[in-house]
Amino acid sequence: MREIGLNDIEDIALGATLLGAGGGGDPYIGKLTAMAAVRECGPVRLIGADELPDDAFVVPSASMGAPTILTEKGVGAHEFHRLFDMVGMFFNRPVYATMPAEAGGVNSMLPIACAARLGIPMVDADGMGRAFPELQMATFAIGGASASPMAFIDEKGNAGVLSTATNKWTEDIARAATTTCGGTLTIALYCMDAPTVKAYGVHGIVTRSQKLGHAIRTAKEGAAAAGMTPEEYFLHFTGGFKLFKGKIADVLRETRGAFNFGRAVLEGIGEYRGSRAFVDFQNENLQCVVDGEVRATVPDLICLVDPETFIPVPTDALKYGKRVLAVGLTCFDMWRTPRGLDLVGPRYFGIDVDYVPVEELCGQKGE
Repeated sequence: MREIGLNDIEDIALGATLLGAGGGGDPYIGKLTAMAAVRECGPVRLIGADELPDDAFVVPSASMGAPTILTEKGVGAHEFHRLFDMVGMFFNRPVYATMPAEAGGVNSMLPIACAARLGIPMVDADGMGRAFPELQMATFAIGGASASPMAFIDEKGNAGVLSTATNKWTEDIARAATTTCGGTLTIALYCMDAPTVKAYGVHGIVTRSQKLGHAIRTAKEGAAAAGMTPEEYFLHFTGGFKLFKGKIADVLRETRGAFNFGRAVLEGIGEYRGSRAFVDFQNENLQCVVDGEVRATVPDLICLVDPETFIPVPTDALKYGKRVLAVGLTCFDMWRTPRGLDLVGPRYFGIDVDYVPVEELCGQKGE
């Protein structure tokens, strides 16, 4: 167990934005929410999944909907209390701890605020190891866990508990409720026992986010100490594979249903001059293709970062003329199983290719 204070939140937010793979929302409003809760209620206790008592009841907390709307609305100080009171009454048992549902963006921050407000620990684990666009895309689902009963609340006080036939129904009905309630909901889902967290959670994700954030923030100093270029240091520390470096020549976007779809077209710079690439996304980046050859696909992470600062560039910040470094990171092993690929493989997203691990597509080890 250790404590998360104000200084830790900055690095966790930055590292989680990288693990968001272009999605997960801007963590800025979530960071402010977490900091306000920690200032008012004190540091959050972070515990490893293996530290959970076997009889512990763990409830992930998250936001669902459009991050831009969440930025306008925010999350109130009392919403977590009512949300978790509903869960406790429904299951007739106290909640021992909360945890992130995903690593990326705003949803890396809200569980910190939730834990601080409720005075409960936060587990150093999540259900994705990155960000994905739909609720059923969780490692807990691979283990047979149900996303529902799912509790929800909005800023106006509309609240309830949703029980559905399948996790995909949870996604579809909750998405419709989110739209009806104005674009965002605060939710608690995948309410589970400790053995499920231990067996199917992505362990150490908060600590990994913090280390990644610190490495990005201090990349130049770290590179100088290691005798590397900043880019070499970034790739070494993240275990990343260099996919492409280029300037954004065009960004195509459309909204279908509740998701942002699009393609960023890149013209090569530096050693990639004369080459072209594109990155497709559905909230998160889905595939990277260079000169007609696939270099990475989901469920591996495709991250676009500033080539000088290595600050992640989310899909909603892509714009003409921006220079980016495309990096591939290996996903959590469970996503590479047949059940994992059924949930989040390229074909689920309409990409007609077989999944091949990024390290095989790149034909090299991460630098």
